[in-house]
Amino acid sequence: MAKLALLSVSDKKGLAAFATALVKQHGYTLLSTGGTAKMLLAEGLPVTEVSEHTGFPEIMEGRVKTLHPMIHGGLLCRRDSAEHLAQAKQNDIALIDLVVVNLYPFEETVAKPNVTFELAIENIDIGGPSMLRSAAKNHASVTVVCDPSDYDAVLSAMNDESAMKELRRKLALKVFQRTGRYDTAIAQYLEGQATEPDMAALSGLPANLSLNYAKAQTLRYGENPHQQAALYGTFHEHFEQLQGKELSFNNILDITSATYLIGDFERPTVGILKHTNPCGVASADTLEAAWELAYATDRQAPFGGIIIVNHTLGGELAKTISEIFTEVIIAPRFSDEALEIFKKKKNLRLMVAKAGIGAESLQEIRSVIGGVLLQDRDKTLGNPAQFKVVTKRQPTAEEWASMIFGWKICKHVKSNAIVYCRGEQTLGVGAGQMARVDSSRIAVWKAGEAKLDLKGSVVASEALFPFADGLIAAAEAGATCAIQPGGSVRDAEVIAAADERGMAMVFTGIRHFKH
Repeated sequence: MAKLALLSVSDKKGLAAFATALVKQHGYTLLSTGGTAKMLLAEGLPVTEVSEHTGFPEIMEGRVKTLHPMIHGGLLCRRDSAEHLAQAKQNDIALIDLVVVNLYPFEETVAKPNVTFELAIENIDIGGPSMLRSAAKNHASVTVVCDPSDYDAVLSAMNDESAMKELRRKLALKVFQRTGRYDTAIAQYLEGQATEPDMAALSGLPANLSLNYAKAQTLRYGENPHQQAALYGTFHEHFEQLQGKELSFNNILDITSATYLIGDFERPTVGILKHTNPCGVASADTLEAAWELAYATDRQAPFGGIIIVNHTLGGELAKTISEIFTEVIIAPRFSDEALEIFKKKKNLRLMVAKAGIGAESLQEIRSVIGGVLLQDRDKTLGNPAQFKVVTKRQPTAEEWASMIFGWKICKHVKSNAIVYCRGEQTLGVGAGQMARVDSSRIAVWKAGEAKLDLKGSVVASEALFPFADGLIAAAEAGATCAIQPGGSVRDAEVIAAADERGMAMVFTGIRHFKH
């Protein structure tokens, strides 16, 4: 009995060579559809059209062509069931031994700008997932391939039944993973297009959340060597690694935090981060000038840290940075001179942000006991025109500029967060303390260690001052202005403390907790 292989693909990469090997080396007869059949015929391979095989024409603009008992009976028939085999024979159903299907490019289609809803709908594959799932369900007897990268593995296992049995099971799992991601992509797109009141009430978050990311990379370990870890999803589509060691779990977290931070700035800006926290940030007319200011904030923390810039990193800055041990450097571009300089540090990871610095992400997901938390990413800085001056003294123009700069940064610092700055330079950063006054004290101490004078500085707090002590500590350190969300039951006390010290203070009405 002839062995049948059904081939119907959107991605035709490598198919001609694979099909040729099936026919000439392994004795398969080919079934195919539409463009795939034409391509195989052009390669000189004998092909039977599915419509000829089923005796039923393709109809409804190709929407119905493989949804037929001759196809799904040939895929689902259990070879170890006398009843199944008898019914297949009774209905002239030929058994199909191998299926090669990859799906209409729905994800790529909806990712294009200005794609119409109608075009998106037409790129929802129905027959493809149906064939894949039928074949995968019956993988004990049917080999199913949904990824061109598996062609060589299939051909290699053809003459080894034990190896083929194990491979068929792996390929079946891959099919259900792929169709799961495909269905999730469709559901997410339709949820995004929904206008019904019940969907609007969800505020853009899905009623049901399906997570089905393909493994992109097995990592050496997680946060610590005793923890297993892997990267899933499309991280590597956003970044290109030019050199250096393999990215670690912690590197990936730091790169993400750094990218979100720098996305809030347009002027030449340098950010230095350690353990996802900014420890020095500055903007200036050039990256070289911004680096000197950012590095001055903290000359110890950058050791083994992350550096990110939002303009082309040139040779002059590369010479300076290369004197410091750094884990990762991220830029939209590196000059040839910079690459030559960094080449001497083989372990240094250089990352190019492919889509530009400041990659977007609509939601953030955190694992919790029994499930996950999903939230919109904190992208807003608020409208400064709506910020409220609550003190007797109005901020000067220079203080306003410093406050907005500090406000951008404290959004990216772990709570409780306190940032002292002057102009477009951080002077001291306090992060992650249980009491806000302690974060303030740490920021003051860090500024002192860096020999940076806080006199005339601005203090930014990502959340309200619950007591006046944090503000008083800032005033005693030399701050003349404060920016914070406001909203404490003791706001009046905090405002009074500011007025007593001649400080200006602005309430933003927006909180930026970062746990």
